[in-house]
Amino acid sequence: MTDGSQDDALADAGYHDVPAEAGGRAARGWWDANAEEYLDEHGAFLGPADLLWCPEGLRESQARLLGDVRGSRVLEVGAGAAQGSRWLRTVAGADAVATDVSAGMLAAAARLDAAAGTRTPLVQADARALPFADASFDVVFTAFGALPFVPDTERVHREVARVLRPGGRWVFSVTHPLRWAFPDDPSEHGLTATRSYFDRRPYVETAADGRVLYAEYHRTVADHVADVVGAGLVLDGLVEPEWPAGHERVWGGWGPVRGARLPGTLIVRAHRPRT
Repeated sequence: MTDGSQDDALADAGYHDVPAEAGGRAARGWWDANAEEYLDEHGAFLGPADLLWCPEGLRESQARLLGDVRGSRVLEVGAGAAQGSRWLRTVAGADAVATDVSAGMLAAAARLDAAAGTRTPLVQADARALPFADASFDVVFTAFGALPFVPDTERVHREVARVLRPGGRWVFSVTHPLRWAFPDDPSEHGLTATRSYFDRRPYVETAADGRVLYAEYHRTVADHVADVVGAGLVLDGLVEPEWPAGHERVWGGWGPVRGARLPGTLIVRAHRPRT
């Protein structure tokens, strides 16, 4: 889970309270160190230019969760290698911009652009402090980006509300909160709850000196709804993709065994009111 250097060697992993500042800044270094490994493992499934919402395999070309974006100004936060923005620009006709906190992931995005002969606007930015003017985008989205890795998601939602134009849409996917009660195991062993759904301590990996190397944060369904509404946005709906028949790919704790019985992904759709 780390870059393999002695200083960053994983010494402990578990569910612990850590200082918010340390947990919130860990994502940048972790994704810088692990961008290539992540894309080596998942790049073929993600595709160089496609908007994949979740390990269940739901793609924007099927779901149309963003609506008709042709000619629209679209922002992706936590874009990784910008596969979603690249697809929106080259296939869906959107004027899309990709942001990510990780320079390593954005470097991978630039390599994908070079290989495909495309040009995707890439901006290094923390989703909690977006470097864009008020009301400058018609749509903002993220697929498993930014939100799981910060302790203060309300800041992300407020920033999204700020940069959205009135009537603009906000769509995000995250690990389904129910999953946090179960071991991260795609086999039958992952079907028995071992933690409280209401235990909001983050999953944390630390080095021997106590430094936080990785932090991922849990929120209940009610927490996600409260964050959206608290930012002044209107909730339009929740989507819980079912595991499709014949889909055998395992991705971490996602796979056909658990997918047949437990939801793996939550997708939230909201918009900024016009008045």
